[in-house]
Amino acid sequence: MRSPPPRKTTMPPTGISLTETPAAETIDVEYLGHPRAIASCLLENDGQLALVDPGPSISLPTLRQKLQQRGITIADLRAIFLTHIHLDHAGATGTLVRENPRLCVYVHELGARHMKDPSKLLASAGRLYNPGMDQKFGEFLPVPAENITALKGGEEIALGSRRFEVLYTPGHASHHVTYFESAAGHAFAGDTAGIRIEGISFVVPVAPPPDIDIPAWRRSMDLILSRHPARLFLTHFGWSENPAEHFEELRDRLETWAAQVREMMALPVGPTPDVGAHAPVGAGLADDARRMGEFSSWAASEIHSRMEREHAEHYVTAAGLDLSWLGLTRYWRTRPALPSDSTPSPSTSPAAASPLRSTKFSA
Repeated sequence: MRSPPPRKTTMPPTGISLTETPAAETIDVEYLGHPRAIASCLLENDGQLALVDPGPSISLPTLRQKLQQRGITIADLRAIFLTHIHLDHAGATGTLVRENPRLCVYVHELGARHMKDPSKLLASAGRLYNPGMDQKFGEFLPVPAENITALKGGEEIALGSRRFEVLYTPGHASHHVTYFESAAGHAFAGDTAGIRIEGISFVVPVAPPPDIDIPAWRRSMDLILSRHPARLFLTHFGWSENPAEHFEELRDRLETWAAQVREMMALPVGPTPDVGAHAPVGAGLADDARRMGEFSSWAASEIHSRMEREHAEHYVTAAGLDLSWLGLTRYWRTRPALPSDSTPSPSTSPAAASPLRSTKFSA
């Protein structure tokens, strides 16, 4: 088994203020009472306000309170920019639209249909999180079609005089986008950038089922870097100040985790048996559960070797290591065998090309 060399690092105490940009402010929604777990980002320009990834509805009271501390109500918001539709990022959206029917919701076209009718999304998530999914995330209300602007990638969104380019960045999810503001050099990268708690130099992937795609994830990282961002904003959690270094570490750890999972599976690559999209498959459910526990312990051991215990436990909780085992095993079992295990060049990839479309939207 692979064991990267240990390197201890520390994180500033919770009371220290995080770096902010006046027009892009971190809102810690304190998910389930935990600080630095889920961040929304408040964007402002010319009196227009938007949120990037409002988080789950169970955290809405905290989000609402922190907006009110800034003199802002839900009715003041003009738009929601969703990086993707997973419950920890998009769960509060329908509730916010019910409260403010003027909200425009930007989301990739593959996720738009699930925002209109979340029944399939919730059924899929339920296989991962039940029992207790409602207690973890709260309600997930549908968003009326008239409030949704579906994206492909390459569009431009205006918020006042600010401009955001939409980059299609699958890999973590097929419906993932990144919003890039060239004037500020900010890339709002969601889970394409993994997990890095602001103030600590350590990055891990988050790789839940059902549609992890490692070659697409590589291309998405390359696409973001091709815009030469100065900073990344992560939902988990906050700003990362060195994008090239960040993605290099994420790429290495994603490859290491994927290789480790494949080694632990000790099974040939092939189609997934019809036992449900997220169920462990292979030599037996009990055997897969044992392997999942071994993988989670292996990954947690590396995390603990790199930082103080308090912060390591924060990472382990945020990373959802069991979910990454399920996502990566599904990736290997559904991946067609490639003669050289090669991937298309970023220069020929549709995602890497992603020219700016003539389509423009105003929040």
